[in-house]
Amino acid sequence: MNTAPPRAGSPGPSYQDYLDRDSREVPACLRERAPADFDDTPIEAARYTSQAFFDQEAERLWPRVWQMACREEDIPEVGDVHVYEIVGRSLLVTRTAPDRIRAYHNVCLHRGRKLCDASGHYRQFRCGFHGFTWDLDGRIARLPCRWDFAHLGDEDLTLPEAQVDTWGGFVFINMDLEAPPLAHYLGVLPAHFSVWRLEDRYKAVHVAKRIPCNWKVAQEAFMESFHVIATHPQILGVIADANAQYDVYGDHVNRNLSAFAAPSPHLGRTPPSEEEIARGMLEMYGHPEALDALRRAAPEADARTLVGELNRRALGRADGRDYSQVSDAELLDALVYNVFPNFSPWGGVAPNIVYRWRPDGREVNACVMEVMFLRPVPSGRPRPAPAALHWLGDDEPWASAPELPILGAVIDQDMDNMPAVQAGLVASANGRVQLASYQESRIRHFHRTLDRYLATAP
Repeated sequence: MNTAPPRAGSPGPSYQDYLDRDSREVPACLRERAPADFDDTPIEAARYTSQAFFDQEAERLWPRVWQMACREEDIPEVGDVHVYEIVGRSLLVTRTAPDRIRAYHNVCLHRGRKLCDASGHYRQFRCGFHGFTWDLDGRIARLPCRWDFAHLGDEDLTLPEAQVDTWGGFVFINMDLEAPPLAHYLGVLPAHFSVWRLEDRYKAVHVAKRIPCNWKVAQEAFMESFHVIATHPQILGVIADANAQYDVYGDHVNRNLSAFAAPSPHLGRTPPSEEEIARGMLEMYGHPEALDALRRAAPEADARTLVGELNRRALGRADGRDYSQVSDAELLDALVYNVFPNFSPWGGVAPNIVYRWRPDGREVNACVMEVMFLRPVPSGRPRPAPAALHWLGDDEPWASAPELPILGAVIDQDMDNMPAVQAGLVASANGRVQLASYQESRIRHFHRTLDRYLATAP
């Protein structure tokens, strides 16, 4: 077994080398390096295909981890409720006061019917079976034939709760009342994102689709840049993929930093010129005509500086904010963080992409993937209403969602892999998944943390 420390981001210039050439000062958090040195033990294919393994996750993982349920703006008024469901469990994430959010288990304490079938606005929670009714504070409000329940006091009929906390404008829940607080769980994330403040953004896009694969298969497709060479070859001229940086922080947070407007090392000794890289980026954005004006203003600038300036101006026009001191890296690069087990917010400035993956009910071979875009609240204007969820049908590609102009087509390329990966894992002859030491270290980190949860009885 090879136990040598992995080489971070080789071959080619490192991500830190690109930061050295940035036209602006970059945030200190991007200057950190936290590579992990895991062993090279293969992963069992059954982790993605076994119903027994899935059932362990349902029992020992999901009830004990902090997981993003919704945005605060999804439930802005007292009485607004978001129904959050995971592996058969259901929670009522409820704004009970202007400054308080609580989460109740969505189960009538009489005969077990769900109290609410859908998100919405509620004055009370009334069971449709017999009419048992609860106030927003979880206390029993009405019990038909109260005389027949003399053996139960009101305290016996208070709705059980989960832990609730917020970060970055997101609402998180944890069904384990003994779990450490969210701030501890998130580790470095709040400090890193203090410069990007996702709480000052609004949900401009929200798209979801069911995928015929295990939730981990889908998630892991977005945890490394290694797959670009085969899955997204059209962007090799504009992304430094094989020399991306991977960092691991504690048990629950990791990240991938990939430079855009920089060529892939896979292109060898004759990479595209700075002019070709800049043109490739602008063509990807749909604005190739902008290059001439940018070049006239900065004839000696490299591609990252040119395209960074284009984004700086475009964002300033869109939301009235000052981006003059924002680094090229924050305007261009894939700064992709993952919070265990299934939440992935991008750093940098607008739009901030956010991914979430969840099992589809109790199906081991199916999941739901969601994509959000967070944009800054325009300066001096009210916060826009959050985007409604756009569900794509099974036969609708991500590219059919007009709100995903560039990203949709790229995700569709990833989608081509996922059902095939799931089928291959089922058919595996040796039952093993072999991972790269460095480029797939985030996946190794995820499974190490997963094992820790599964090894401890609830």
